[in-house]
Amino acid sequence: MPVLDAANRIILGKETEVRLAAACLLAGGHLLIEDLPGLGKTTLAHTLARLLGLQFARIQFTADLLPADITGVSIFDREQGSFRFVPGPVFSQLVLADEINRATPKTQSALLEAMEEGQVTSEGETRALPHPFFVIATQNPAHQIGTFPLPESQLDRFLMRIELGYPGRDAERALLASGGRRQAVEQLASLLPPEQLPQLQAEIANLHVAPALIDYIQALVAASRHSPSFRHGLSPRAGLALLAAARAWAWLAGRDMVLPDDVQAVFPSVARHRLHSAQGGGLAGTSDIDALISSVAIP
Repeated sequence: MPVLDAANRIILGKETEVRLAAACLLAGGHLLIEDLPGLGKTTLAHTLARLLGLQFARIQFTADLLPADITGVSIFDREQGSFRFVPGPVFSQLVLADEINRATPKTQSALLEAMEEGQVTSEGETRALPHPFFVIATQNPAHQIGTFPLPESQLDRFLMRIELGYPGRDAERALLASGGRRQAVEQLASLLPPEQLPQLQAEIANLHVAPALIDYIQALVAASRHSPSFRHGLSPRAGLALLAAARAWAWLAGRDMVLPDDVQAVFPSVARHRLHSAQGGGLAGTSDIDALISSVAIP
């Protein structure tokens, strides 16, 4: 896919993570990127917005950010003699919620309705958001100073959670030699006409899924609920998210049907932020996720 090729020229050495991010958006979901500052989280969001031709808005989350700063507010128009609603930055096709966990839970919750329903209710009136609508949120590790943990209800709104990690040696050398990727991102042009993304999403949503694969997804979800490794298991919403992500992953591979390999490829990114360790209470570890996948027979 040309979008992936172009994105990989910006985000060097992270082909799998870029593919997961693209699959998330093609599946119609929201993406959470968690990692240390300076590893390319914001650059990835800017890159996808430009390549997909989406109206873009960036919100820098801080401790003093208010919900109205996100959703919008009514102001008094002297000429009209009445109040006029001024939409906030959430009224964009792709919203970058940068460092989302630096804002208070009250402000974080301003995105809940938008991410779930594609609408915003403000001052008693409900307003529809643009279509398509995506949120890409970046999050700093919870141990850093000045962060507020995202509640489970907020985490569950994200179809996927990924980490970028440090670049490899060759990728980092290329990055240093080029002096950064800011200018390259600004020069990117859209590779999709505005109407094509919804068409691709509809095509992906109708990708063939065999009954045996539905059984496999259901078995993975059930296994998470019975595993002693997790505080609680995956919800039905998580099962739907897993199916949607697997369809997008299969489509990116050029196939018209979903295989168990597709489910396994996206499972960690879909499940990990929804599963908490029964021991420490934090997010489930990689070994626990791998053990869960291995415990379920492939059809």
